[in-house]
Amino acid sequence: MSYEPGDSVSQFELKNSNPEHHGEIVSLDDILTPAGAVVIFECNHCPYVVANIQRMNRAAAKAAELGMGYVGINSNDPETYVDDNFDNMVKRAKKGMPYAYLHDESQEIATAWGAKRTPEFYLLNGEGVVVYRGRLDNSPRDPNAVSTSELADAMDALSMGEAPVVNRTESIGCSIKWK
Repeated sequence: MSYEPGDSVSQFELKNSNPEHHGEIVSLDDILTPAGAVVIFECNHCPYVVANIQRMNRAAAKAAELGMGYVGINSNDPETYVDDNFDNMVKRAKKGMPYAYLHDESQEIATAWGAKRTPEFYLLNGEGVVVYRGRLDNSPRDPNAVSTSELADAMDALSMGEAPVVNRTESIGCSIKWK
């Protein structure tokens, strides 16, 4: 199964490594606002995620300005990839992460959503329907080489009540580390 633009997503309820944002357990209903939400599949160790942290934080700030929710989900195998276990997620969150960071230890959510890479972004409208899926922009490892801004453009379109011009791109990053 894989959620694509036009699909309604399934609910989730996961343990949050950053309880300052939405508490110890967070569901999709906690994140989704009438304006929508951004759900990112991410992790701690992927060089693409690491290179994007500041831009992802700015995207979280943009989402907040637009009245949208924003959440990160780590679905990597925490035993084989110890950097991605819950304790290390807590350490990363304590460095100033401005959003909930959820642990999909069973990998059920990544499987249900069809997530493939970290980072991979899903923009949902207020009804939980995917309006954009893919990458943040076209240069995840080098912010100086960015020439597109697909996620921000999709967020702007959604906030204006319009469909994004580009609603699907391939994410650029590391593969999710499956058990």
